[in-house]
Order: sequence, then C-alpha cells, then structure tokens
Amino acid sequence: MATFLYRLGRLAFRRRRLVTLLWLLVLAGVGLGAANAHGTTNDAFTIPGTQSQRAIDLLQSQFPQVSAAGANARVVFEAPAGQTLTSGAHKAEVENLVAELGRAPQVANVADPYRNAAVSGSGTIAFAQVTYTVGQADVTAQDRDALTRIAQQGDAAGLQVSMGGTALQAKAQQSGGELIGLLIAALVLAITFGSLLAAGLPLLNAIFGIVVALCSIQIVGAFVDMSSSTSTLALMLGLAVAIDYALFIVSRYRSEIAAGREPEDAAGRALGTAGSAVLFAGLTVMVALAGLSIIGIGLLTDIGLAAAFSVAVAVLIALTLLPAVLGFAGPRIMRGRFKTRRMRALEQGVADRETMGVRWARFVTRHPAKLLAACVAVLVTLAIPVLSMHLALPDDGTADPGSTERIAYDTLSKGFGPGYNGPLTIVVDARHAADPETAAEQARTILSGIPDVASVSPAVFNTGGDVALLRAIPGSSPSSPQTVALVSDIRAHDAAFAHDSGADLLVTGTTALNIDVSGKLGSALLPYLGVVVTLALLLQMLVFRSLLVPVKAALGFLLSVVATLGVVVAVFQWGWLDSLIGVHQSAPIVSILPIFMIGVVFGLAMDYEVFLVTRMREEFVHGAEPVEAVVAGFRHGARVVTAAAIIMISVFAGFLLNDVALVKSIGLGLAAAVLLDAFIVRMTLVPAVMTLLGRRAWALPRWLDRVLPNVDVEGESLRRALDPVEPAADTVVAQVPEDLDESDAHALEPAPPAAPHAG
Repeated sequence: MATFLYRLGRLAFRRRRLVTLLWLLVLAGVGLGAANAHGTTNDAFTIPGTQSQRAIDLLQSQFPQVSAAGANARVVFEAPAGQTLTSGAHKAEVENLVAELGRAPQVANVADPYRNAAVSGSGTIAFAQVTYTVGQADVTAQDRDALTRIAQQGDAAGLQVSMGGTALQAKAQQSGGELIGLLIAALVLAITFGSLLAAGLPLLNAIFGIVVALCSIQIVGAFVDMSSSTSTLALMLGLAVAIDYALFIVSRYRSEIAAGREPEDAAGRALGTAGSAVLFAGLTVMVALAGLSIIGIGLLTDIGLAAAFSVAVAVLIALTLLPAVLGFAGPRIMRGRFKTRRMRALEQGVADRETMGVRWARFVTRHPAKLLAACVAVLVTLAIPVLSMHLALPDDGTADPGSTERIAYDTLSKGFGPGYNGPLTIVVDARHAADPETAAEQARTILSGIPDVASVSPAVFNTGGDVALLRAIPGSSPSSPQTVALVSDIRAHDAAFAHDSGADLLVTGTTALNIDVSGKLGSALLPYLGVVVTLALLLQMLVFRSLLVPVKAALGFLLSVVATLGVVVAVFQWGWLDSLIGVHQSAPIVSILPIFMIGVVFGLAMDYEVFLVTRMREEFVHGAEPVEAVVAGFRHGARVVTAAAIIMISVFAGFLLNDVALVKSIGLGLAAAVLLDAFIVRMTLVPAVMTLLGRRAWALPRWLDRVLPNVDVEGESLRRALDPVEPAADTVVAQVPEDLDESDAHALEPAPPAAPHAG
C-alpha cells in the first residue's frame, strides 16, 4: 500500500495540471447536476417491521383520506380572560378561522373543534387538528405563512391563537457556524506552519472536497428522498476530516523537504507514510458511518451514508488533488512570514529547548501511573450523567419557551391535559373479522378500561367498512415513561383481541412512532457498540501488530464515548450551562444521537490513534527504547495532532449556532468528543499506558504475526526500499519492492539535493 501511494503521489505531483483539470471537470459536472436537481427531503421516520409502520402502511392503502403520512398542525384557540369560546362572537370567529384553515394550501382536512369534542370543559380553550396532503418536508414556507396569517387574524379578533405540530418544522438550514470554524481553522493552520501558503492548501482542498460532496448529495436527493439534516451533517464531518487529512500530509511533505528531499520525492514519501495513515483512518470512519444503515431507520441511513461519502471524497482529494497542488507550490511551501524565531530554530535543529509536546511527553512518562489514574477519574466522572440518560424525539414540549409551538403545547395541557399533545392513533384491521363494527366497539371498550387512557373517540370506518380508526388520549405527556408503558399495554391486548374478534389492534401516530424509534435505537445501541469495539480491535491489530495496543485503544474509545454522552446529557437533559450554547429548554436526548456518536467518535478516535501511535511504532521499529519511542512520537506528531484537534473542535462547535436540536446536540457532542479523546485520551492516557507497558506493548504471538497481513501503515517497507542500508563502506545495495516495475526504477534512486523548483 505504501509503495502504491508513493507512486501515486509522485504521479499526481508530476502530472499536476492534468490531475487538477480532471478534478475541476468533476466539480463542474456535479455542480451543473446539482443546479438542475430538484428533489424533495423527507424527515419522517420509517421503521419497517414495527407495528407503527405496519399501521401507517395499512392506513395509506385502506384509509387514504386520513393522510396518515401527511404533516399535521394543531391550531389552539384561547378566549380572553373571563370569556368563553362556546357562544357569541368568539365562537363565530373560531368557526371562520377553521373554515380558512380548510382552504389553506395543501390541507387535506380540518377537524372542527365544535364537532369533534375539542373544546375544553371550561369552554375557554379549543383546538383544530389540521392534516396535510404532503409530508412534513414538503410543507413549503408559503404553507406555513398561510397558517401564520390565519393565526394573526384570530389575534386581531381578541383571541390568543398558537400553533404546533410537524407542519411548522422548517427544513434544516446552514447557520453560518461553519464559516466561523473555517476562520479558526485558518488561524490555527497559519500558526502551526507559520506560512499562509502552507495554511491555505488544507483549507483549499477541504472547501473543494466539501463542495463536490454536497453537490453529489444534492444530485442523489433528486432521485431518493433524504432527510433535510443530511447535507448539514455531511458538511460538518466532511469539512473537519478534510482539513485534518490535508494537514497531516502537508506536514509530512514539509518534513521531507526540510530533510533535503527533492519536491517530487517528498510528495511521494508524504503519501506513502502520512497518506497511508489517512487512507486507513478514512476507511475506518467510512465503515463505522456506513454501518449505521444496518439499523434499519431511514434517517440514520441517510446521515450515515452521506457522511461516509463526504469522508470518502476528502480521502480521494487528499491522495490525488493535494499532491498535485503541492506540485504547484514546490519548495515555496517552506517559506513563511509568520515563523517565530523558535520555529526557525526548531526547523534548523538549534533550539535551546524541546517543543511543548516533547516536554509534555517526558512529563507523562515520568509520572505514568498518576496521570493514568487522573485521566480515568476525569472521564468516569464526566460519564456519570449517562446513567440518567432518557432517549426521545423532540416534540413541541421541548420547544423554546415563548415560541408558538410551546405556547400551543402548554395551552392544550392546561385545557385538556398533557396527553392531548400526543394522541394515539388506534387502527382496527377488521378485514378478516366476521363483524367489523362489533370488533371496533370491542376495541373501544378495551381502551376505555386501561387506566392511563383519558378518553377514546368513537370509531370512524373507511369506505370499505373494514378498517376502523379511533383516537385514544393518554393521561400523560407524549415523551413520559407512562405513555411508553401505555403503548405497550395497548399492544399487549392485541393477541386476545384478535382471538375474540378476528381483527387486529394496532397503535400508531406520531407518539407511538417516536416510541418505536427510540426503542429500536435503544436496543441496537449495545450491539452496535460491540461491533464497533470489535472492529477497532481487529483494525488496530493489523496496523500496529500488537495485542495490547488495540486493547488500550478500544478502552480509551469507550471512555471517550461515555464521557462525551455524559457531557451531552448534562447540558441538554440536565440543563447545565445550556444558556451558553443557546439551549433554552432541557429535554430528553434525541434518540439517534448516542448511536450516531458511537460511529463518529470511533472514527475520530482511530484517526488520532493512528497518526500518533504510528510514529511511536516507527521509532520503536528503528531501535528506540519504548519510552524514547513515545517521546519521539510526540516530537513528530504532537504539534500536528494538537492543531488537527483544535480545528475539528472549532468546526464542530460552529454548528452550535444551528437551530435544529439534532444538529446542535451533535455539534456539542463531537466537539466534546474530540476535546476529550485528543487531549485526555490520546495525548495523556495513551503515552502513560505505553510507558507502563514498555516492550510488552508491541508483543505479538508468532503464529498471529504470520497470519495477519502486513498493511504497513507507517511505510517501513517503502523506507527500506528508498533508503537502502550500506553493508560495506564502498557498496550500496538497493532493495527493490517486487511490485515496482522497470519504469519506476527512477523512483528508487537516492534523491538529489533540493534544487530550485519552478511551479
């Protein structure tokens, strides 16, 4: 692999104009395709195999008039203090507004509050249920504006009108936070390299790659419905890893130039070493993200595959376009106006003291046990909130106080009880029953006898008279444990009901669907975590040819994950420091977040593990003592890993400005994950453990060493070929890899002294 990448790097460097032209053609092609792609997005959860989904599919085929997959809105009316809505001008105004709602664009039907028992006992509060012909993602801004105008008419007439429901949820938009992340990344790169040219290359490649990825996703969206959050999360991950991957390769290229290599040879060596680590790390991230699709939830599949694709584009560009751009830069990349005296002294090897990274590594290796204990204590403490983690999907009860959604939610709870915000849709499939009407009445009797059911509506039949629809109002709020238990109780009656009546009793609706999604994700969490940990062990065993290093990495990953989830729970669920990031209402954790975080944090943890520990292994293989190998790994990698981590934290933190709860929570989670994993786990816990293990860290049974393929991420075989050992004073033996043909022989010649380069 290292030899192939070495040849690829030299080829891209040499044919830089052709490679750049090809990528520009790709950009033009996908840009043109994206400009003409007009797809729709779909934020609805589909979970095949669950009762909720089965009931929705049944309603769509047998009861199309209810628009089971359509968006919905609840328009809540409240009379002024001391007045009611049951007579006079206020009743007439409500009826007029309901009629206006029925004429609003894309509205399928409106349930009149006076005909559907939707007026509170006090007569002061009423609500109209609006159902749309299209799903939530296809409700346009004009449709929402029509709702707002109708509400304003009611306000002008003296009523308090508020609205909630899925129809009011706008599509996820870019917030501009990513621009802040880019600016911080540019500053960090300039400080790291002391050169605007060197700092600009990773940014240029990252922006180019993310544009290609987002345009490609837009084209796919024209043929496949995807979540509106897909592009945002692909942008978040693609931007962060693209900058980091380019940073590692550019840093290695500069090191090779500083060592006196000719620029083309330096580009090949950078790809053969750092490029190998980038390829391996990128593949790891892609596998973890693509693995989210096996869970069977459409939203998670969309996010995982799109994010994996953006990472794939970042890797391809880092391995092809970046060396081509390095060809245009040549040795000029070493120049920089912003280099401090200390940076110049370090480059020339005449600094009066070691770098901060080396000093930190020596400090850790002198006190490994104490620092290991401190790291574990900090991470375990941060993980404590996970014990109280409650998973759910966001609803209007978690909206910001003062928003129309939250006012509608609170007003309904005040007038009717909290369960009215999450009614359960009960479907009686009586197509095989002897008497459908008796079966529906029997179902209503069963529901009325369940303690936490506040009320049950009369059955409404489809035109065929064999599928009935009822609405059951829980006594508790939609996301409460009592409502979760209620759904299970109702479903527990299905077997006996089917035996007695010949019909099936199904529970669906937004509340039941959200419960099913949360349940499915919760049950998949531990198996997915097990798969990811096993994958981590196997992959790192291949890379580092060791048993203990992969175990250490997997344990560090687990600590990073639980500590990160603990931070998210403390902020979003407990409300700690929530105002600092614009969270105004504590709420359960979004159901898909933990399993998504596991996949992403795994990939990011593997990134830093590979980039840092491969340097340690490289030094150990060359004869360094274990402790000195750790220090040498930090000498070469600490500055770059630190810069990469700060860049990732900045990019992820920029998404805290997004208004979508899922995006905001993922932004905080990933920023916290990188902070904890890079600085506590990889920069402190890892060197402490490696010091305590000593030579045992690199031990591998001989039989396993023979079985495992040699992926050679650190490029050892390439170095042996390019830098042959001199067995005698006057003899030089070149070791040629078997896979290099005659045309590549010049690639193995010792590099001449660096000469002026013409871009």
